Amino acid sequence: MKVLVVGAGAREHALVQGLVIDPDVTRVVAAPGNPGIAELAECLELPDVRDADAIRAIAEDAAVDLVVIGPEVPLVAGVADVLRQAGFAVFGPSGEAARLEGSKAFAKDVMAAADVPTGRCHVCRTEEQVRDALDATGTPYVVKDDGLAAGKGVVVTDDLTAALEHGRACLAAGSEVVVEEFLDGPEVSLFCLTDGETVRALAPAQDFKRALDGDEGPNTGGMGAYSPLGWTPEGLVDDVVRRVAQPTVDEMRRRGTPFVGVLYVGLALTSAGPRVIEFNARFGDPETQVVLARLRTPLGALLYAAATGALADQHPLVWREQSAVTVVIAAENYPASPVTGDEITGIEVSDGVSVLHAGTARRDGSLVSSGGRVLSVVALGDTLAGARAAAYACVDGIRMRGSRHRTDIALAAERGEVHVP
Repeated sequence: MKVLVVGAGAREHALVQGLVIDPDVTRVVAAPGNPGIAELAECLELPDVRDADAIRAIAEDAAVDLVVIGPEVPLVAGVADVLRQAGFAVFGPSGEAARLEGSKAFAKDVMAAADVPTGRCHVCRTEEQVRDALDATGTPYVVKDDGLAAGKGVVVTDDLTAALEHGRACLAAGSEVVVEEFLDGPEVSLFCLTDGETVRALAPAQDFKRALDGDEGPNTGGMGAYSPLGWTPEGLVDDVVRRVAQPTVDEMRRRGTPFVGVLYVGLALTSAGPRVIEFNARFGDPETQVVLARLRTPLGALLYAAATGALADQHPLVWREQSAVTVVIAAENYPASPVTGDEITGIEVSDGVSVLHAGTARRDGSLVSSGGRVLSVVALGDTLAGARAAAYACVDGIRMRGSRHRTDIALAAERGEVHVP
């Protein structure tokens, strides 16, 4: 099997890393890829991941059997539709189905129709409606941009002024605003593979959205993650598939827009039980890095089965018993206005440790930063403490001017301090 992976981040690097070790995968091509991916697969130029015709041409020239679309932007833009019409097997939902991520209001409508447990919300089109919604929900205020925002379109705050400012900014940009009830309890990310009918859940993970230690600072695309989660209630995954993922997939099929790919279910384990915070239409970053590091089942066959309606025929998934931790190294001033172009040195990997590229480029023979999140250091260990130690040992050796990272990824879990209310 020959596979094309669309995207240029650490998520795509993790996908390529998983695909190249599948014995049934004979060739992996990435577009546009990155310097880290280029060490594993052929990278082809793609100036715009929304350019469906260019991606189709790449797939045709490489004669691939499967196209895996990593980022949300091309999915919402309908790239998968063009590729399917050209006869390719595609892992990724149609543009209409990707609205589960592209519009939070649409996702809430689907959840209501499918009786999926989630928080109360208000969809606002004016500042007055935002004010009324904030008054109705109370603190902490949760204010979200209805559209795509790369994981940074939400503000959670006790400050009414900050909540209103974010709402105004979203409205000024032409977006609707979703004001939600705050959901207490620890958060869990669960990737559910689906072919439009069958659902297969991967191992849950927990990520860290805030920029600074102690969950302080602004929201980011994600500063780290770990898996497995030893503190979750028994039967959680089966319960979420039964009450959330399968009803959502069934509702999308009922609407005539079947969802094929991975449904990312972001959960809060509240005192009233699991509640959906959000849906995404693709693998989450950085959770993908730790989840795929633990997956023993060949990745290519699994994604191809989802893309071709054969997921029900797959054997139960097999997992490594080890823990995995990923720590994101970010550029100076991320997430506000990250500084790029700084040289990166000191990358040295060992058994069980890999460094995935998120925002890097080659310049005059040197590796330099090209984005806000620059590298994702992933480590496996027999214990969570061992995985953390290995990841941070690698992080400590990497040099990049102004770089920053969180020092507390998975620390509370290692100490046994994560509790479900």
